[in-house]
Amino acid sequence: MEFSMRFLSFYLVEGPKENEEAQYKHFQTLDEGTYSDSPLKSFLDGELAKITKRKVDRHAKSEMAPTKIGRFMVEPGHELTSNPNFNLFHRARYSETADDFESEADQIVQMYLDTSAIRGGVLIVATAKLTKLFDDPFLFIMKCDFEPKVATITNEDTLIQNIEMAITTKNMKSVQYPYMPEEGMIDSAEVKVHQSSHARYFEDFLKWVEYEKSMPEIVKTQTMGIVQDHIQETLQPESEEKEQFEQVMEEWAASPKRELQEHFTTEQVVEATSQIVEHSPDVEWKLKLDHVSVKAMLSDFGESIHLAKVNGKYVLAIEADSITFEKGFSPVEFHKPDTLQEVVERIYKKNENE
Repeated sequence: MEFSMRFLSFYLVEGPKENEEAQYKHFQTLDEGTYSDSPLKSFLDGELAKITKRKVDRHAKSEMAPTKIGRFMVEPGHELTSNPNFNLFHRARYSETADDFESEADQIVQMYLDTSAIRGGVLIVATAKLTKLFDDPFLFIMKCDFEPKVATITNEDTLIQNIEMAITTKNMKSVQYPYMPEEGMIDSAEVKVHQSSHARYFEDFLKWVEYEKSMPEIVKTQTMGIVQDHIQETLQPESEEKEQFEQVMEEWAASPKRELQEHFTTEQVVEATSQIVEHSPDVEWKLKLDHVSVKAMLSDFGESIHLAKVNGKYVLAIEADSITFEKGFSPVEFHKPDTLQEVVERIYKKNENE
């Protein structure tokens, strides 16, 4: 995957200081000819392909996934040209001259400086063609943070020399427009954003871009919908019981650690999970029984994973054709399992004696 650079603007960003706002300095704007003779070519060699090839889930498995797909927001019945972010990206992407490109890149950098939680570093705005696949260029916005305590070996007398304002492509944040879901296919309404940090300023930077919901968000919304349906069907409107149940559900939804609520039967839960799995087959399911953690697929519940209660204690039964062990060795690997009935009887007896 080889890119041909059209234009590139290089900026130094100075983070906000006491009583001073963040500032930037434009160093140089390069065209295809000057870029090929520039040290930037070796610095960025392969980075554009890496950004383009970076895998991203349309619905991330985690809310903190570093790479996301964003879509330009438009009102129903309106075109993409009603979106300010799209218009700026479109103008930069199709700039005909270096001066025109620099003018658009300046606006992108200024917009970036208006975000929160920014750090000093280098911001690079570039357009490049993937010549074997497309005639139209891609727009790339790349942010490299400064590397602290960087040094180079000099000679036997001074040994090392400190380098101020050193940058690296490691952990480089980026925006790619348009997003290429498959090689040879692009979506002009979507961008790919990568920021491997907790500071979400690239999302803040693109104010008119919305992001696909993560899988946990989707499942939470679906679960709450199922619970709300259950409330409407089983509890009287405006009753005290309904009000109390809704209050409990509100606290449950806001808690990072949630305990088993014990409201639905096994059949109701299986039906509810099947509704979620039908739309999202790969949904994972995690739970913790005291100190024991279990990770499975949501579709396993009621099929190969069963939750029960024995004398007030929770019991998780897992069906499997085989058992494998990793890392630490233990005598458990030589265990000849008892029957399930024997185990249940042993649990009963143990709890009766407590």
